[in-house]
Amino acid sequence: MPVLSMFLGIIVRMFYSDTARHHKPHIHVSYQGQSAILEIPSGEVLAGIIPDKKLKIVQVWIDLHQDELLANWELAVNGEDLFKIEPLR
Repeated sequence: MPVLSMFLGIIVRMFYSDTARHHKPHIHVSYQGQSAILEIPSGEVLAGIIPDKKLKIVQVWIDLHQDELLANWELAVNGEDLFKIEPLR
């Protein structure tokens, strides 16, 4: 599962061809042993849990990079290489 970005101890990943369970564009986020799946572009939690402060940070990052995330989603669905996305600074 490729890492798209890392910031503030948060790791953001996206699976290839990951449409079976959630059927929506989404990312996998992990932070200190906790993980969640967040929809793109809404940032809604589809599964899992991460601390509220980190969730809000990731939701801001999703909002800033939604076009890039959706472009990566299309690549992932087609099994193509994904590109890195600028971390939140």
